[in-house]
Amino acid sequence: MAGFHTTFGWVAIVASGLAGVTALLYAGRRKDLPPWYWWLGGTAITAMVVQILAGVYLYQQDRRPGSQHMFYGFVILFTLTFGYVYRWQLQKQPALRWGLFLLFVMGLGIRGLMTYGESF
Repeated sequence: MAGFHTTFGWVAIVASGLAGVTALLYAGRRKDLPPWYWWLGGTAITAMVVQILAGVYLYQQDRRPGSQHMFYGFVILFTLTFGYVYRWQLQKQPALRWGLFLLFVMGLGIRGLMTYGESF
């Protein structure tokens, strides 16, 4: 499971980055997001949620990744929660807002990977 968490972490980060950059390209062109984009964005968000669940499972198996790594996992969870709560506000200029949102989540994922094993 630890190998899955590490490998799939990169998948979640790349998916979030790809979805974020794609949305920002549409925002720069001032075009609406195409219908297929919502599958890409949803896949990126789902991948991050799977990562959080895998991390919780590993923690229950007495794997301790360090407090900084867990901190970024919690921040990702809260960011996704706030994104869900404010999803209607994100629909105003969706390409720009969803692009920035997913790039922020990608950055948190990168920080989570970088801080594995480190404590405050």
